[in-house]
Amino acid sequence: MRKLSLLGALILSPLALWGQSFSDIYNEASNLLSGPFFDPNTGLTAFPSLLIPSGGLYEGMGTAFTAVASDASYIEANPAASATLVKSELSVLHNSWIADSSLESVEYTNRYKDLGYGFAGKFLYLPFTAYDEWGDQVSKGYYSEAIATVNVSYNFFSSYYFYGLALGANIKGAYRNVPSSIYPGQSAGTAMIDLGALTRFNLFKTYASTDKNFSVGAAVKNLGFYVEGEPLPTEASFGLAYKPIRPLLVSTDFNYPFSLEPSLYPAELWNIATGMDLSLTDFFAVQSGFSYAGDDPRITIGSTVALKTMTLDLNYTLDLATQFGTDERFSVAANINLGDSGRAEIEREVEDYYAEGLEAYAKGDYASALSFWEQALKLDPTFQPAAQYEQTVKTAMGLEKAMENVRKVE
Repeated sequence: MRKLSLLGALILSPLALWGQSFSDIYNEASNLLSGPFFDPNTGLTAFPSLLIPSGGLYEGMGTAFTAVASDASYIEANPAASATLVKSELSVLHNSWIADSSLESVEYTNRYKDLGYGFAGKFLYLPFTAYDEWGDQVSKGYYSEAIATVNVSYNFFSSYYFYGLALGANIKGAYRNVPSSIYPGQSAGTAMIDLGALTRFNLFKTYASTDKNFSVGAAVKNLGFYVEGEPLPTEASFGLAYKPIRPLLVSTDFNYPFSLEPSLYPAELWNIATGMDLSLTDFFAVQSGFSYAGDDPRITIGSTVALKTMTLDLNYTLDLATQFGTDERFSVAANINLGDSGRAEIEREVEDYYAEGLEAYAKGDYASALSFWEQALKLDPTFQPAAQYEQTVKTAMGLEKAMENVRKVE
């Protein structure tokens, strides 16, 4: 872990150039915004760990990830994405939070054709010391929160020309532990669900690629039971993501917290997040993000280093609870590539059969062309170009046969 921290420090070291002067500017800017955007309802919900990003690309892009959702960290942003991920992943994440607290997470995702599923565990712990009115220590322990997530999604109507509409859900169980020596009777658990939708298509595309360059996503998160009379941080998110050029991805999220009992528990104000992912080489990319919620502007910078079977995501986040020169708000994620279950190889075979069919068709060898396209469709029944050419050739062969019959009659 020390080696990873050193690597992260080297990659993110330009932040140190601003030093304390930047912190002062940052605080002043926040004070200017706190007037018109002051939110008196900040921090009134239970389980704050639900609002803390575990790390990975989700955090690196400033949590503007609802329409991106391209790796295992989708599970915190949009539960629909597991049905569309290219590869299966196992991710282990560590996030150094504030005041000596830490967030540890593990995430797993897999896909079978249009069905996706995943599992995640998240554990927040922070030291807590209680003092009496004389300033003497009376108890000491750890406050902790644990969240377990099961995810399932399906990509409906997917075909060669239409990416599909993915719909998904998370079922989550959460438990907080408050030692009785600190505050008796405060440990509690609850359950909740997330719902999500995601689709991709081409829009204003300036480069050649089979990948879609525009994404739209939506999610409702943390719908569940109150905890000892405290509501959960329930919110709806809508996101857009766009690749104007091949190496650059930009995204934005609009988040709308809401309360099931607004008269008793008013929700926080709406907030926004924006993010960017720029691939500099095949193995190195940088990210940045900005979000503003609860009078707290938050800036994140990150990087992704792609190794042979693993990628490392390193992020640093600056907000009002962060100071330069500390290890707080530094996160690292190790994402292990578990392969794609042979999907890429099948796609290559389908493309090869399709190309060989076109070559045979151009030579007038209809029988061979049909044979190649039938093999392509056997591997992928949704490969519509092969089905369309197959129908065209069968129609042409039918016409030729009819013309031959007419000649025989004459």
